[in-house]
Order: sequence, then structure tokens, then C-alpha cells
Amino acid sequence: MNRIYLDNNSTTPIDPRVAAAMEPYLHGLFGNPSNIHSFGRECAEGMAAAREQVAAFLGAGPDEIFFTGGGSESDNWAIKGTASVRAGRGKHVVCSSIEHSAVLASCRYLESLGFRATFLPVDGYGLVDPETVKRALTGETALVSVMLANNEIGTIEPVAEIARICREAGVLSHTDAVAAAGKIRVDVNELGVDLLTISGHKLQGPKGVGALYIRKGTEIHPFVHGGHQESGLRGGTENVIGIAGLGKACEILAAEWQQNAEHERRLRDRLEHGIVVRIPEVRVDGHPTRRVPNVCHLSVGYVEGEALLMNLDMEGVAVASGSACSTGSAEPSPTMKAIGVPPLFSNSPVRLSLGPGNTESEIDYTIDVFERVVTRLRAISPIWKRRS
Repeated sequence: MNRIYLDNNSTTPIDPRVAAAMEPYLHGLFGNPSNIHSFGRECAEGMAAAREQVAAFLGAGPDEIFFTGGGSESDNWAIKGTASVRAGRGKHVVCSSIEHSAVLASCRYLESLGFRATFLPVDGYGLVDPETVKRALTGETALVSVMLANNEIGTIEPVAEIARICREAGVLSHTDAVAAAGKIRVDVNELGVDLLTISGHKLQGPKGVGALYIRKGTEIHPFVHGGHQESGLRGGTENVIGIAGLGKACEILAAEWQQNAEHERRLRDRLEHGIVVRIPEVRVDGHPTRRVPNVCHLSVGYVEGEALLMNLDMEGVAVASGSACSTGSAEPSPTMKAIGVPPLFSNSPVRLSLGPGNTESEIDYTIDVFERVVTRLRAISPIWKRRS
């Protein structure tokens, strides 16, 4: 049976070149980078090289890159760390209603500490209107966090315009770029944000490592206390193996993201066209043009979402119901609610997210399987029968 992986927004396979860059740190290069002896210096040098690679990928300075345990940690640190340091100015934070759960939960946590959080609406494509950001700002606003690309439907947000509005108002801006980095150009100077999040395992790198870009001069409280690591802002011995992998992944994508994007867009369009033409009552979610090239998000009417995913998996096609972090919830995701997907469709979302390794033959097989599975499930659906 074919085994086709179309869930690259959940996690990606490690690029062999990334694995090769990590391998030395599994064996001979095992020192603690905080030590000044040769074993420690070797690992410290490897970390410094990785910091340069990540910085170059994002258009940042190496001293603006801070390694973390992943995207969720970076989001938590960006929001809690800046909000707490600016609490004297005011206790108000703003984010969109379709942020990753790490951002939404961080803002709700701040609410439990006496902050006020504003969750901005989006339109039917998942776009935040920058004017709603401007109207939400007050003299007490500490931070605005709007993701660069939505991890479920792929819509690209007007982050540069939002950051400009924030800068003019003296408010810090953060963007979660986990679903965007490696798919579109991500340059912190073009975006104008003060903080930006990436994650290694979404970049053909390892799990358990990420980075937070913090613009020079931005005040932020430490996220992990108890050590001098990461300029005293994140205590604990660094994940040197993961950091080496993240650096290499960023170096590779800096050179290859455009050709990957063209390949993924071509396959994504082929996939969407094939499914929509052959299967009735299927919605394509997300903006038609302002969307990352690798994401195809579909809402399929008259079927149950979990049954659809399980049947596709039994046919060898791995997809997701949306965000991997919301798997297991019976409720439609905040994104589905926010963009106004009708109830008949909102319980059957399917996200097919492509990677550079996918092929045309895999896409054609997926279209055939998708049609077969939906037809089979609708044949036993009383709602579909009543419709017919």
C-alpha cells in the first residue's frame, strides 16, 4: 500500500543534510557549551555558527536570535515576557482570534493575572483588518501578536502593516511565523516586528528546538530562570544537537525555499482542482491568493471529520483535521468558527499540507482515494441521503 505524507504543517521529515549536521554532536562533540575547556568550546562554536545561520535566514543579527525548546515556548516567552516587563505602561494585549493555541492560551493566562486581552475578528478568508488593530490599541496596550500565516488554512496576514501601526503607537509587535517560515520570504526588517517565532520541526529540522527573534533594544523578562545561557534570558544547558539541526535547516531553506514553494504550489493547485471538480459540496478554505503555497484546507460537507481522516489513513494517506495542537477536540477549531464555516461543513475540516518531497503521482493517488472515501462515507450518511 502507498504511504503518502500530507501533514507537513504538523511536522516535517528531517532533511538528510540536517541529520548529517547533527550527527557529530551525538558522538564526539558532547561538551557543555558553557565550559571554557576545548570540549565546551567546540559546542559553543557550533552554537554560534547555528545562530548565524538562523539570523541570516531571518535577516536578523546573531545577537537577536535566542534558542528555545520550540514554537510554543517562543510564543509564550514573547507574550508573557514582554507583557510583564511593560505592565507598568498598561495591562492590555491584542491578538487575532485565529492564533495558534500557544498564543491564545498565553493571552488568556495573562487575563488571569489581571490583564485585558482583545481577540480580533477576521473575515471569511481568515484575514485580520489592520484597521481593527488600530482601533483596538489604547494607551495601555503592551503587545500585539498576529501570526504571519495561519497554521490551519494558510492565510497570510498583513503583518508588516500591523507592525507599522504598532510602531507608530509605541506598542510592541510579535508574529508567530512557524507556518510561514520556509514557505514565503520572512525578513524581520521588511516585516518590522519586534519579536518573531520559528520552530525547527516545521522546517525539515528536529523537534524540541525553536528560536525567538528579539529586536535589539526590546525589553523582555527571562522565561527560564537559573542560568546565564542565552544572554541570561533563558537558563538551562542548551540543546546543542537540536540547535545545530535548526541552523542547518535554516541555511538550506535560505537557498531553496523559492524552488520548494513553486513545487508545492503546483502540486497544491493540482490537488485542489482535482478534488473540487470530482467531489461536490467541498469548500476550499483560506484566501485564494494570500496563502502559503503548501496548504490545502478543505471542509467536506455531509461526512464526519474523524471518519474521513481514519479512512484516508487506512488508504495510506496521512492528513490532519487542522492544527495538530487541537486534535482530540470535538469542537470546531477557533479558526473554523472565526471564518464562519457553516455547521454542515465545520465538523469535517481536512488540512493537506505538502512538502518538497511530495510528487505528482502521490497527488493523483490522493485525489482518487479522497473521492472514493467521501463517496463511501456519504453513502451511509442519513443527512446526505435526505439531501439527495
